[in-house]
Amino acid sequence: MTYKMIVLDLDDTLLRDDHTISERTKQALMAAQQQGIKVVLASGRPTFGMNDIADELQLEEYGSFILSFNGAKIINCKTKEEQYSSTLPPEVVHRLYELSQKEGVFIHTYIGDEIVTEVENRYTTREGEITGLPVKTIDNFVEGVSEPVVKVLMCEDPDKLVKVEQKLKEEFAGTLSIMRSKPYFLEFLEEGVTKGSSLDSLIQSLGIQQDEVIAIGDSYNDLAMIEFAGLGVAMGNAPDDIKKIANYITDTNMNDGVAKVVEKFVLAKASV
Repeated sequence: MTYKMIVLDLDDTLLRDDHTISERTKQALMAAQQQGIKVVLASGRPTFGMNDIADELQLEEYGSFILSFNGAKIINCKTKEEQYSSTLPPEVVHRLYELSQKEGVFIHTYIGDEIVTEVENRYTTREGEITGLPVKTIDNFVEGVSEPVVKVLMCEDPDKLVKVEQKLKEEFAGTLSIMRSKPYFLEFLEEGVTKGSSLDSLIQSLGIQQDEVIAIGDSYNDLAMIEFAGLGVAMGNAPDDIKKIANYITDTNMNDGVAKVVEKFVLAKASV
């Protein structure tokens, strides 16, 4: 198979634990782009938190794309335009806030280029560190969210959050897209929005076939795109249930797992 697109999750996939790209991985991705292959970044991060990585990989020069907010936005790196955008209405956000209080978990969302929360907590602080966005604490979450937002996160200890996930997936079945991006982050988006659905929309606009796509990820919010892609790859550091649905399991994010996939399935075939 000749692949035309490589879709990459960021944290714990493309990026090492210090949030940098290894030199081997960078060289492999640049070589792939020079052969005309699209490299697409797909992350739960807001767009702002992905721009530096897109710049490092020169996605603008190669006319590629960002799928941010778990696929709720598709950004054309060359034109900087939003090709697709999904939001949650304020009344849904307010209902999620009520449930977060009932379940005893933290909650935050994004307004502009800020993370907004009512209670300072280590999970939201961690989100700020990962994305580079400032955290703003407000007195009243419901009053503070008066316009549509892209997504909402509930945060807590993983053992507690998995129980909340099960309960809320039942309550919002058919009305919201709910997934964990990290063990301590539970994300809420418009129904039907996933990295997989946005990837489907993107390749249709580009005339690329499903089986011409490689998608690489490590977590539950990567599940839809791993299942969708012609070659769905799980990182060596992914949970076992993610590995079970993948077509291929590569090495870990600390051991050039992405580079090894690109070298094996793209660069080696191009040199034959």
